[in-house]
Amino acid sequence: MNVKIESSWKNALATEFEKPYFKKLILYVREAYRNRTIYPAAQNIFRAFELAPFTHTKVLILGQDPYHGPGQADGLAFSVPTNISFPPSLRNIFIELQADVGITMPTSGSLDSWAKQGVLLLNATLTVEPHKAGSHQKQGWELFTDAVIKAVALHKQHVVFMLWGNYARQKESLIDSEKHLVLKSAHPSPLAAHRGFFKNRHFSRANAYLLATGQTPIRW
Repeated sequence: MNVKIESSWKNALATEFEKPYFKKLILYVREAYRNRTIYPAAQNIFRAFELAPFTHTKVLILGQDPYHGPGQADGLAFSVPTNISFPPSLRNIFIELQADVGITMPTSGSLDSWAKQGVLLLNATLTVEPHKAGSHQKQGWELFTDAVIKAVALHKQHVVFMLWGNYARQKESLIDSEKHLVLKSAHPSPLAAHRGFFKNRHFSRANAYLLATGQTPIRW
């Protein structure tokens, strides 16, 4: 199947695109976009992969669903376009970032700059209906994004995986912690951030690990 995705990811995931579940998923997604509003815009479904090629990925942050409010989803987990106000989870990420590494609260919620440095901002489900969280779960996206995590864990060395919240932490079994750094905490949502996301120091810990393994740290 010819999937429009960045070339190094296309090579890394080539066998996945030929599996029956993926062909069924693509039919489902095409039909959904044809008949109703779906987020993100169709051309941004695989945008996280375009900005953070497989060959450059050194940090993977896992989200669950794209934002489901108008104009919010930009194809990167937790990110929003520059002109959109911060959703609560993103605001809490910036609060922790400021406390951890001293970065002033940004004026834009776009995380494009992270992605371009090799941070794969991956949602487990890549599409969603307006105001219906989880509406495209169990259609095959999770099988695909599990394959993404497995490909990174198997074929790359010294990647930082940030698993925030119970859903993301379930993916730890896909990752060899001898080869990679796995950072786990509560989710940054307002319901959970005070139960372990704040003060997790994931951003400074990630950069310390990248430096220790001979890699360039992320300019958060």
